[in-house]
Amino acid sequence: MSDTSVPDLAVVGGGVVGLTSALAAVDAGMRVVVHDAGAQQRASHVAGGMLGSLGEGLPGEEALLAATSESVAGWPALLRRLGDPLRDGGPAGAESISVADDSLFVATTATDHEHLTRLAQTVWTPSSVDTREVRPVGPSQIRELEGALSSRLVGGFLALGEGAVDNRLLLTRLRGALRDAGAQLRHDTVTDLADVDGAQVLLAAGAGVTGLWPDAPIHRAKGEILRLSRTRWSVPPPSHVVRARVDGRTVYLVPRSDGIVVGATQYESDEPGAEVSGVRDLLDDALAVMPGLAGYTLSEVGVGYRPCSADGLPIIRRIDERVIVAAGHGRNGIVLAPYTAQRVSMLLQHSDTDHPTGDRDNDHVNEYENEEVRWASP
Repeated sequence: MSDTSVPDLAVVGGGVVGLTSALAAVDAGMRVVVHDAGAQQRASHVAGGMLGSLGEGLPGEEALLAATSESVAGWPALLRRLGDPLRDGGPAGAESISVADDSLFVATTATDHEHLTRLAQTVWTPSSVDTREVRPVGPSQIRELEGALSSRLVGGFLALGEGAVDNRLLLTRLRGALRDAGAQLRHDTVTDLADVDGAQVLLAAGAGVTGLWPDAPIHRAKGEILRLSRTRWSVPPPSHVVRARVDGRTVYLVPRSDGIVVGATQYESDEPGAEVSGVRDLLDDALAVMPGLAGYTLSEVGVGYRPCSADGLPIIRRIDERVIVAAGHGRNGIVLAPYTAQRVSMLLQHSDTDHPTGDRDNDHVNEYENEEVRWASP
């Protein structure tokens, strides 16, 4: 006789990866408890919330592009599960998780534009992005799409279907859906997996994974974002995600109902707090792209630590017969949430340990890639 006091799954980590995987498990009929160490431990609390794959499609990262492209296709179903109305091209309501449908890639110099063009020709291929459409746009078209952007932009590309979500509202809705479905959410810090009650355990603690799995092949990368609040004198936020190259640097502007998120730096550092040089570069580049941001207020400088793997791909596998790890998502935790939840679901269902899982070559989650998460009705 099974012990009904022990949950079927204990999830260690209250970020988007852990919560989405927990919701998939609850919808599959499992009894779930989530251990959440708090907002300061979540990289997804400090994020732009972009659901694009093309922005991550750099040369040599074709596997990551394929993974993010697959995950983007899973987002509409997850948004329906959370009771969020899918947008049809109109402005998002104040309570909509979705904040943009498409992305606008823009360049400030001819060299920057050449870089984007090379990506479009060599990486952003139709086979890599399924049916999503990428259109070249010139300066006049950019201004027609986003009138507040700088007149010095020399060109770019419009990527249809490369949207974004409000990351913090997403986390709130995920927690609410879990509570409504009967999951337990505990605000505590796990220091030893042996102390966690659960027939199975999902370790999804972001950069904190290394404290619980010392052999984890991940490293921390520090990143800063800025949150700008709109005033009554401000120009409206863009309706697209704006991803720009400014003299070789990248910056993104992601709309929110009350302003804009500007990001993001990424570098190796264990120093606490934001570095002045990073904040300066973000502000300088953002203003070069959208001069009207000078009329916004700087409401938050956020610092997060992203859990990165050596090859940029997430690590989703069993590390023993009880523990599954989902970590190493780097800058792509939010966009890869449906992809990760699907693979975790399959590992939970196929709990055998016949396949070694110690390295990427033996990672067997791809055997189940055609099996979809069956989300419950909201």
